Amino acid sequence: MVPHPKEGYLMVMGREELSRWEQRIQDSPALTPAKKREAIRMFFGAAHAVTADKQGRILLPEKHCESAGLGGEVVFIGARSRFEIWSRDRYEAAASSSLAIYQEAAEAIGL
Repeated sequence: MVPHPKEGYLMVMGREELSRWEQRIQDSPALTPAKKREAIRMFFGAAHAVTADKQGRILLPEKHCESAGLGGEVVFIGARSRFEIWSRDRYEAAASSSLAIYQEAAEAIGL
């Protein structure tokens, strides 16, 4: 689990996906080697391993909840190879502002 660095939600992904993000940082031509090392350090420094209990629950670290603004109702959003945990209010605001983009994409692909 890693807090998104800008958008205020938690990204929950497997080890393979974490490795793919590390590789994307390594492959980025926009970053110097020193910036790549720092970005990887920050990314993995913020990562927290989670496992589900017998009832399928996971314990969210308090610092991650604070950074994502989680405190009341949350929503789980599937996102390809990961899922995201958002505060309901923050997600509704983000989804509202993204609706036109989604509709444009859906029309462009004939959905």
